[in-house]
Amino acid sequence: MSEKSKRTRFTKEFKADAVHLALSESITTAQVARDLGIRTGTLYNWVAKHRAEHLGEGQSSLNDDEREELRRLRQECRILKEEREILKKAAAFFAKESR
Repeated sequence: MSEKSKRTRFTKEFKADAVHLALSESITTAQVARDLGIRTGTLYNWVAKHRAEHLGEGQSSLNDDEREELRRLRQECRILKEEREILKKAAAFFAKESR
């Protein structure tokens, strides 16, 4: 294995510190990554993982209005799918009749 293909392992503390810097500093995540000498995508992945882990199962990133709209849209989608299936069956029935 060549030196370029070796993966660098980072400690949990280093990752936590990097995420803390990326979330709290007034500089961009990309700049934090450059300053620490790590790939930007790597730091973005750590930040995304941190956010997912700390969001909590009981919490949601949606507010009440967004949650209600999501419920309404899911219901509407379900109804539209049912209507589409009915129309497919009707189209097949009438196509068979016209032969």
